Amino acid sequence: MQIPLLDLIIFLAFTLGTVLFGSSFVGKNKNAADYTSGGGTVNGFVVGMSIFATYVSSISFLALPGNAFLGNWNSYVFSLSIPLASILAARFFVPFYRSINSVSAYSFLEERFGYWARAYAAVCYLLTQVARIGSVLFLLALPLHSMLGWSIPTIIIVTSISVTLYSVMGGIKAILWTDAIQGLILIAGALACVVVLLFSLPEGHAQFFSVGAQFKKFSLGTFGPELNISTFWVMLVYGIFINLQNYGIDQNYVQRYKSAKNDKSARFSALFGGLLYVPVSLLFFIIGTLLFVYYQTNPGLLPGSVTGDQVFPYFIVHGLPTGVTGLLIAAIFAAGMSTISTSINSSATIVLTDFFQRGKQPSDEKRNMKVLYISSFIFGVLGTGVALAMMSVKSALDAWWSLAAIFSGGMLGLFLLGYMSRKVKGAFALTGVISGVILIAWISFSKQTIFHNYMTIVLGTLTIFIVGMVLTMLFSKKVKRGN
Repeated sequence: MQIPLLDLIIFLAFTLGTVLFGSSFVGKNKNAADYTSGGGTVNGFVVGMSIFATYVSSISFLALPGNAFLGNWNSYVFSLSIPLASILAARFFVPFYRSINSVSAYSFLEERFGYWARAYAAVCYLLTQVARIGSVLFLLALPLHSMLGWSIPTIIIVTSISVTLYSVMGGIKAILWTDAIQGLILIAGALACVVVLLFSLPEGHAQFFSVGAQFKKFSLGTFGPELNISTFWVMLVYGIFINLQNYGIDQNYVQRYKSAKNDKSARFSALFGGLLYVPVSLLFFIIGTLLFVYYQTNPGLLPGSVTGDQVFPYFIVHGLPTGVTGLLIAAIFAAGMSTISTSINSSATIVLTDFFQRGKQPSDEKRNMKVLYISSFIFGVLGTGVALAMMSVKSALDAWWSLAAIFSGGMLGLFLLGYMSRKVKGAFALTGVISGVILIAWISFSKQTIFHNYMTIVLGTLTIFIVGMVLTMLFSKKVKRGN
C-alpha cells in the first residue's frame, strides 16, 4: 500500500541523512587504528549508545512485540539476564581487552592455544556475520515491503548500498556516531507507539492492565524444572550464556571497548549500553501487549490473515497518525542499519588483524586501509547475496541460525577455557571444542525432545569447558605421579 507523503519524506530524509552523516567521516581515518577503533578517542556515552543500538536489531523491534502479542512476557527474562553480563564485562572483560595490544577479540586465543584456535574463532565469526547481515537484510525487507509497497529485492539492495557506503567510507567512528543517533530514534519511536496505543484504548490505560492480566499476558513463564520448554529458568540461563558470549568474545563489543577514550569510559559504555536495553526492551513487550488489548477491545479492526510479527507493522501503517508512521518506519530501518554496519566493520577488522596483518612488521598503513575498504565492501556484497538467496530458499534461514549456534557455542567455550585457566593445553582445548560442537550439532539438527533449543549454547559451552578442564586435571595428576 502507499503511505502518506509526509511519512515517506520522514523515512527518506532519515535514510539519506544517515548516509551523508556517516560518509562525512571519510577523511578522518588516518590509519587502521582510526578505522577499527576510532583511535581510542570516542566518548563513553556514544560508545554505550552504539552497544545498545547494535543489540536492538530490526528483528527484535518487530519480533518482541509479536512475541508478546501471541504469548506472554517469558522472553523478557532474557533481558533480565543482561545486567549480570554487563557488570561482569565492566569488571573483567573491558580491562582484559584494553590491556592487550590487538583490536582482535581472538589474538588472545592464539597466545593460549596456538593459531588454530584464533583461526577457528575468526572463521566462525566471519561466517556468522555473513549470516547475520543476510538475515537482517531479508527479514527487514519483509515488513518494509508491506509498509512501503516496494519490492523485497529493491529494499534489500537499497538498504545494503546505504549501509555499506557509510561503513566503508567512515569506519568505526561513523558507525558509533550513527548508531548513537539511530539508538535515540529507536527509543523515540517505541515511546511514541506506547503513548498512541495507550490513548487509543476505549477505557483508557487501566484497560491495559485489566485485559492483560485476564489473558495472563504479563507472565514470565513457569518456574518448573523442565529443560525442554521455555521456562523462566531456561530463558534466564540461556540469556546469561548468550550475553556472556556477546560481552566476552564478540568482536563487535571488543572494538567498542577499545574505541572508548579511557578505561572509565569503556566500563561505563558496557554498563550503560547493556542496562539501557532492559527498559527499552520492556517497551517492546508493552507494545505487544497493548496491541493485543487494542485489537481485543476493537474487534474487526485486525484482519484474520494478520498475526504474530505482522501485527506491529500493520498497526504502524493503519493505526498511527501521519508523521508517527514515518518515525516508526525510520526506527525499524535504524535498527537494521545499526546491526548491519557493525557486522560489516567488525568482519573487515577480523580479516585484517587475524589473517593479513598477523606476523607482518612493520605495518604498511596503505595496505591495511586497502584491506579494510575492500573487505568491508565484500562483506556488504556477500550479505546482500545471502539476503536475496533467502527469498527463494526460506528454509535456509533456520539452517543459517543453526550453524550460527554451532559456531558461537564453540567460540564461547574456547574463550572460557583460555580465560579461566592457564593450565589448559591446546590439545585439551581442541578436544573440548570438538566434543562441544558435536553435542551442539546433535541438539540443533536432531529431532530430540530432551532439551529446548535455547539450551544449545548452554550445554555446548559447558561441555567444552568441562572436557578441557577434566583432561587438564587428569594430565596434571599423571605428571605429578611421574615425578
